[in-house]
Amino acid sequence: LPIPQLTEERRKELVKVVRNMAEEHRVAIREIRRDAMRHLKELVDNGEVGADDEHRAEGRVQELTDEHTKQIDELLKHKEAEVMEV
Repeated sequence: LPIPQLTEERRKELVKVVRNMAEEHRVAIREIRRDAMRHLKELVDNGEVGADDEHRAEGRVQELTDEHTKQIDELLKHKEAEVMEV
């Protein structure tokens, strides 16, 4: 089946879809971070973990969040360029 080339308008629509998908995934990562922080807080409140360990774990969770968000941004940039390529 011959498939016609995408128009510029359709490419822009696809870029919007890709951006929305990337934002949904960023939100999901932030929700996971929030759940992890809440779980750490519960561990501290129950006396299972000390404040120092909590602080280190929060830092590590934030590092992972930043790392994955950056990865999403890089993939988004690559995919936008790919979609807009003629």
